[in-house]
Amino acid sequence: MSVVAKHASPSLLMVRLGAMGDIIHALPAAAALKRGHPELRLVWAVEPRWAPLLEQNPFVDRVLLLHRDSLAGLLATRRALREIPFEIAVDFQGLLKSALVCFAAGARHTFGFGPGLVRESGATLFYGTKVSTTAAHVIDRNLDLASAAGASKQDGPIFALPSGQSEGNLPDRSFVLASPLAGWAAKQWPLSHYVTLASRLEKELGIPLVLNGAAGTAFGAMGSAIPHFSGLPGLIHATRQAAAVVGVDSGPLHLAAALSKPGVAIFGPTDPARNGPYGGSLRVLRVPDAATTYKRGTTIDETMQRVSPDEVFEALRAVLGERPHPAGCLS
Repeated sequence: MSVVAKHASPSLLMVRLGAMGDIIHALPAAAALKRGHPELRLVWAVEPRWAPLLEQNPFVDRVLLLHRDSLAGLLATRRALREIPFEIAVDFQGLLKSALVCFAAGARHTFGFGPGLVRESGATLFYGTKVSTTAAHVIDRNLDLASAAGASKQDGPIFALPSGQSEGNLPDRSFVLASPLAGWAAKQWPLSHYVTLASRLEKELGIPLVLNGAAGTAFGAMGSAIPHFSGLPGLIHATRQAAAVVGVDSGPLHLAAALSKPGVAIFGPTDPARNGPYGGSLRVLRVPDAATTYKRGTTIDETMQRVSPDEVFEALRAVLGERPHPAGCLS
């Protein structure tokens, strides 16, 4: 982390510490804030594991890493914050830990979501301005918060994502990419469904299914699906290369939506109106009677299990521009 002189240029602090999908959802707000305050350096406070998502971002002047793994790390982060003269601090996370980062920065003006919009009500005690919004989707909520802090109006959201980096082996032909894991198990689609889907994609369309996971991920028996293990740069690269994606409510899906990739988004307990893929490039599949809940279930929700591989295959075939096969073939 570079040392910033105490007389550095006035800055704007943006706090969104993690996780992957949440950071992607905040990217348009960063672009809008920088355009609204070109005179300020935009500093984004983030946890180290998610910093690669902010590389090459033309709207972010500095990435400030929050080291929470030790007291020494926390003190170093606080010192780094205090060395920067912040005019504005905006907390997009709504947790006590993120609100405390805003407080530690000592900004002249602090902004955050108001009661009912934060995950931890105590966070609002640290905001000078508490912002309300009736927007449904998280991206639009973030843009409303940014607007209250002086962001510019834009024709559409801007997702400034890095180019990524090749990691592992990918097919040398068109492929469909899936990232089966999610923040909690209730949002996942059964691995056995991916195996069935992979078989139909290969047999009927001649397109392999690639399953991406972090190094050390154990998928088990995957049939004809191709494993691909990578970090964030490799996932970004693979998503850019994919012909289409299959996703659940997790960071990789929101990455694909930000890159306008076609494909299918499978939803169950979480609400696609709030957390779904933004922009319309992905088709959402959700059983009609799915009840919305954000309880972090440890087993796959039954509404996720009821979205069949056949439904996902047909939706993929449509977005890939394939015509139905003659009678006698699986459909």
